[in-house]
Amino acid sequence: MNKIIRIGTRDSQLALWQAHTVEKKLNDLGYQTEIVAVKSTGDVILDIPLYEFGITGIFTKTLDIAMIKGEVDIAVHSMKDVPTALPKGIVQTAVLKRANHEDILVHKGNLDFLHSSGTVATGSLRRQAQWLHRYPNHQVVDLRGNVNTRLQKLKDNDWNGAVFAKAGLERIEILPENHTVLDWMIPAPAQGAMVIVAMESDDFCKEATAKLNHFESEICTHIERQFLKTLEGGCTAPIGAFAEVLDSKIRFEGVLFSIDGKEKIQIEKTVEVTHYKNFGQEAASEILANGGQELMEVIRRDLKK
Repeated sequence: MNKIIRIGTRDSQLALWQAHTVEKKLNDLGYQTEIVAVKSTGDVILDIPLYEFGITGIFTKTLDIAMIKGEVDIAVHSMKDVPTALPKGIVQTAVLKRANHEDILVHKGNLDFLHSSGTVATGSLRRQAQWLHRYPNHQVVDLRGNVNTRLQKLKDNDWNGAVFAKAGLERIEILPENHTVLDWMIPAPAQGAMVIVAMESDDFCKEATAKLNHFESEICTHIERQFLKTLEGGCTAPIGAFAEVLDSKIRFEGVLFSIDGKEKIQIEKTVEVTHYKNFGQEAASEILANGGQELMEVIRRDLKK
């Protein structure tokens, strides 16, 4: 174990927390590690355009480049931020045990607006569509940035609340008391899960990180991401998905919304754990056959405007 595993991460507080969590787990197994916080780099590796590597994810692109250039050995991501198709030469090696998968509303101590008009902030099409479906009289405004930045923007604006993933706020211990769990909101595929990726050619790092894999979390996120990939076809859309293992079965719930939240196509299915491999694809195919194909075409048109 003489190789030092360089763990690539973005430099936000949450990303660093995730990287240090993986570092500790690898150290406990006897591996030497080093954290490498990677700043944004250019969009070209030498003379090769990024699209030739299949690099697409806005949150993962910088680390993909660093791995391909040999500056880091592995990368740690919030799995919901990772594109369903990884760049050429990069492979998923472990899914850590999933944390809380729920969305929450952080508010300003008064929830009366839920029964009238109000303004809620989120940068997610999925959260926006589900919020508008439930509260069609509300306004949803865009909210970007890391979790700390978004919490500050909520304080600085006259919005009634903002939607967050509970796991992120819990991990860095900044979960405000004034929050409520949105148990009706179906999460993003793989929400609450952390994933490790490495170069396909790096057997040492693949073997080391595979020891951190949590099988139940791996199969549930596999189903959710397969559902997403089958529906999306390369297009961002308001899609929610959640799978959980209950005894020897997997219960899955998936949903596709129109951007304005007015249309909703939902599916609930259960399958034996042994049949998980194509379960997400099968569920997505049912959605597509039940009006989802036409709805995805509308979403693609709307996003191009």
